[in-house]
Amino acid sequence: MLDIQFIRDNPEIVTEKSIQKGYNVDVPRLLEVDSLRRTRLTQVEELRSRRNDLSASMNGGKPSAEKLAQGKQLKEEITTLESEIQPLDEEYGELLKSIPNMPLEDVPVGLTEDENVVASTVGEQFAFDFKPKNHWEIVEPRGMLDKERAAKIAGSRFGYIKGDLVLLQFALKQWVMTTLGDEKFLQQLIDENGLNISAKPFMPVLPPALIRTEPYKASARLDAAEVTYKLDNDDLWLNASAEHTLCTMYWNEILPEDMFPIRYIGFLTSFRREAGSYGKDTEGMLRWHQFDKLEMEVFSTPETGLDEHKLQVAIQEYLVGQLGIPYQLIHKCTADIGKPNARGIDINCWFPGQGQYRETHSADYITDYQARDLKTRVRRTDGTIDLVHTNDATAFATNRIMAAIVENYQTADGSIVIPEVLRLYMGGRELI
Repeated sequence: MLDIQFIRDNPEIVTEKSIQKGYNVDVPRLLEVDSLRRTRLTQVEELRSRRNDLSASMNGGKPSAEKLAQGKQLKEEITTLESEIQPLDEEYGELLKSIPNMPLEDVPVGLTEDENVVASTVGEQFAFDFKPKNHWEIVEPRGMLDKERAAKIAGSRFGYIKGDLVLLQFALKQWVMTTLGDEKFLQQLIDENGLNISAKPFMPVLPPALIRTEPYKASARLDAAEVTYKLDNDDLWLNASAEHTLCTMYWNEILPEDMFPIRYIGFLTSFRREAGSYGKDTEGMLRWHQFDKLEMEVFSTPETGLDEHKLQVAIQEYLVGQLGIPYQLIHKCTADIGKPNARGIDINCWFPGQGQYRETHSADYITDYQARDLKTRVRRTDGTIDLVHTNDATAFATNRIMAAIVENYQTADGSIVIPEVLRLYMGGRELI
């Protein structure tokens, strides 16, 4: 959620920035409900104070009929006001949560994803002396991908990944975990990018795949209609991306300042309905209902949040660069960064079989927007308490990056060259 005091002080800016993100919010109604709610709360506090004074005056003696009548009247007035506050609380909460996070000043203003900005194009596209194939045309005939039998068992947009493609995924996992646990590597990236943060390594995490409704809503990530699967008989949702059960880890907690930054690299199988993607990417393994993901999640103090975001982007560029895959760095516009985000960066990798750059990575800077509703806070060394800042970023969505590897490293005979950085984790092999 956004800070209500910021909204009170800047109603025009909040309205303008919300519209830039594609949200038609009712700020005047929010402020009206906020004022009514505060007035009623003040009235209740005053009545309770009067009732307490009255009770104190009756201690040690038999109360008079007049005082008993006053006490009854105060109780009825409190009950009436509390009944008026409840619907105001509900409307206030809904209106406040409808307000998106404010984009940072460097976020391009745009109404659709078509107005995202290509900040840089990195790497030379592979030159082939044959017509490159799509990844599914390479792995399906070789028995590494079986969607037909998966559809028979689970329906469309599922697949059996088999053989060397499984080993490639495990190699990616091990390489990422090892790299992000290397303090010297992180310090080098921090120095190269002029960041003022520590080189504390990322801790590997295997988080839960299920999440309760209350923390999911508080994370501002629950999108029931388009994205998320709900278990019928339980108050549990299947997570739609690995960061959803990482960002909620410290729900309703105050953490000591010496814990920060808290950096996690999580691995999790995630699930999405893909309800709005009918007919898109039905071939191959780019857009499945079930997929594995390596995700970075960082909790930081407010003053280091933006640098943590920049570090995550630098890590993403390093990982893709080490694989030798050409890519574009995309600055997402206001309409595409997402409701809780203040800034969003994508990496689009080159897919020669498809002849286009496709999104493989995202990095989200969320400031204190998640932390406010999650009540995730930091206790400073001087005793003061602040909301933390949160960042999440893709290390690898493994299906997508494996598809990019297959297309970029394909050979004329259908073999796939293993990127050099992964060979150590595949027994020294050069081909699959």
